[in-house]
Amino acid sequence: MNPTTSSITGSFSPARGDLLRLGSTRRGFLQTGLAGLAGVSMPSLLQQQALAAAAGQATSKTNVILFWLSGGPSQIDMWDPKPDAPSEIRGPFGQIATKVPGIHVCEHLPLTAKIMDRLTLIRSVDCSASNHTPITMQACNPLAKRTNDGRDGGGWPSMGSIAAKFRGANAPGIPGYVALADSLVSDVWGAGHMGGDFEPVSGKDLSGRLKLSEGLTIERLGDRRALASLMDDWKRSVDGNEQIAATDRYTQKAYEVLMTGRAQRAFNLDEEAPAMRDRYGRDSLGEKALLARRLVEAGSTFVTVSGAWGYFDHHGDEVKWGGIKKGLTPLLPSVDRTLHAIVTDLEDRGLLDSTLILMMGEFGRDPVIGKTGGRGHWPRVMSMVVAGGGMHHGQVIGSTDKRGGDIETRRVAPGDLAATVFDHLGIKQDTHWIDPQGRPRPIVVEGGQVIRELLG
Repeated sequence: MNPTTSSITGSFSPARGDLLRLGSTRRGFLQTGLAGLAGVSMPSLLQQQALAAAAGQATSKTNVILFWLSGGPSQIDMWDPKPDAPSEIRGPFGQIATKVPGIHVCEHLPLTAKIMDRLTLIRSVDCSASNHTPITMQACNPLAKRTNDGRDGGGWPSMGSIAAKFRGANAPGIPGYVALADSLVSDVWGAGHMGGDFEPVSGKDLSGRLKLSEGLTIERLGDRRALASLMDDWKRSVDGNEQIAATDRYTQKAYEVLMTGRAQRAFNLDEEAPAMRDRYGRDSLGEKALLARRLVEAGSTFVTVSGAWGYFDHHGDEVKWGGIKKGLTPLLPSVDRTLHAIVTDLEDRGLLDSTLILMMGEFGRDPVIGKTGGRGHWPRVMSMVVAGGGMHHGQVIGSTDKRGGDIETRRVAPGDLAATVFDHLGIKQDTHWIDPQGRPRPIVVEGGQVIRELLG
């Protein structure tokens, strides 16, 4: 397996369009390259930027990396330890002090402890509307729910799709919203009823589709005179096609996007020094995190990273991912290393203030450990980590009761997270999108407000 893309390559998904599969000739490129431009090409980028400009949105080059800990990470066993609780509540792990006096985390997170001054722990996230899917918390919208009736999500879009629509990418030649996950169906929420143009681009699919076919070179594509002639011939052959007509004015820019090579370079981990790859870790989470850094550096606005589907679903030793001690013990060093690497690497590159980092899952876990060593689902409260974004850190927001099962102080609602993310991206809080029935839908619901403690 190619180590460059070992954690993200896979079979191509026709449902998301054959994004940049190029034929062996320029004519082949023309015939296939426009079939799936939405979400990855300059046509989509220009349309997104036009929408943003029309809505009066900011165009600052800010971005978001969301680490999705699929399955539901345990608040007590990671970021909200309860050392004075009975053993069946406090769990098998001890706690350690961090760089910030008075803040403690799990003993298996020593690197996290070292950078606590650059992190915020939110221990009072209300995830009561969430289910065992990414829908609610990736949308940060309690109205977006799993319903199991064929209408999951109620049409509400994810934060990443909203970013794609109202911000677009920060640079040409790169998708605005990228998902680095083994399964977009299981671990990534998309655009809902906002439209297919704003669905996440699958890094797993895209990474292997950016190579020019044998015999086709950038120089050949750059022969503008021949390209223009070929394009005219091709357009005449599809005259009357409304979809082609709608994108025609952006087509020339699409070729320029391809010739920049920006996306190709972003997915090439071989450009990274071995020491940097070791710093992130050569497992699924670490390699995807490094790709996320490369993508935001190249111009992506929103990147979602999931190491594996359901790997934090620690019900007990009888299930695939095991219980808390058996399942979480080997997993925590990867999370610890990855969080430390992305924060310090972005800081070294001067990109931490422009990049908002979120680490969370769909809900927390039961305060009481079960007979087989695990914890069940717990949607009443969860913990999460925030870093970067030019925000105030080195703090804990909110608290839970002695059992770690209920919010005691400072409830943080999903809408508050959405408002905070959009504020960072320069998207106005009163922005609306239009659903298929022509009704305006708000991007922030139920009175969500920017989390004031993060503003300093």
